[in-house]
Amino acid sequence: MSELLKVSSNPHIRSKVTTSSIMTAVVIALLPAAGFGIYNFGPRALAVMAVTIASTVLTELLFGWLWKKKITITDMSAVVTGLLLALNLPVSIPLWMAALGGVFAILVVKMLFGGLGQNFMNPALAARCFLLISFAGKMSSFTLDGVTTATPLNVMKTAWKAGESNLGVDLMAMFIGKIPGTIGEVSVVALLIGAAYLVFKKVISLRIPVTYIVTVAVFVFIFGRQDLNFVLAHICGGGLIFGAFFMATDYVTSPITPKGQIVFGILLGVLTGTFRLFGGSAEGVSYAIIISNLMVPLIERYTLPVAFGKEGKKA
Repeated sequence: MSELLKVSSNPHIRSKVTTSSIMTAVVIALLPAAGFGIYNFGPRALAVMAVTIASTVLTELLFGWLWKKKITITDMSAVVTGLLLALNLPVSIPLWMAALGGVFAILVVKMLFGGLGQNFMNPALAARCFLLISFAGKMSSFTLDGVTTATPLNVMKTAWKAGESNLGVDLMAMFIGKIPGTIGEVSVVALLIGAAYLVFKKVISLRIPVTYIVTVAVFVFIFGRQDLNFVLAHICGGGLIFGAFFMATDYVTSPITPKGQIVFGILLGVLTGTFRLFGGSAEGVSYAIIISNLMVPLIERYTLPVAFGKEGKKA
């Protein structure tokens, strides 16, 4: 019988891309930011990374062993979660808190909902928000050269609310990364190098990040100050670049439809701008992404393309 008559079950088109290859690419893309974090904050930044990665990997391993589930640590997703969490933490955080965040990310947000692909929000960001709520003081204590100081966004927000013309921020220092903040968010140039690698490897598209960043820029220009330096400081400051390229683009928790990704990016931008300008904190990226993650099913429902044929037409 001819080979052409053989029929197999779907899927009929398969890709050589695997979960482990995608996650490995993300780890490689995060190395510039991680390396700069170690250079900027010292060996303790490496210790935080080691603790969070160990806690996420071990939690996933123990969960699979205790509940007789398939061991999935080889797909590298737990490593990515641990590294993302570490880069979202201040270098001065107690190591046991960092470990607790890793356990929460994997056990509560990922595994209890069915594992990779079933989590409804980004595990690393969910863990960061959990730590922010539980240990606000430790999570908002930022150091540079061993000195505890306010982040540029905090300084700028205070100056803006006071009506001062001098924003008190150094854009070049923000771009390079010689500023206080979390381990991985401070250097825009390091993050952009990693983002360029992800785009080159076709792991992510620019649809969500660009829409997100442009929306924040427009929002702070309209509702904040009509000042280019003010807008650029909001783009370079905090976790916007980090969140836009490395967390908002998460396959599981972002829309799959092109129109949905545009809507998602706009929602992210509006929420981030609202939190930063009118909220109690100068930041807002983490909460904006978490809230937008919860809206993804609704976004996809209304942005699905119409199927071919009259039966596919929307009522």
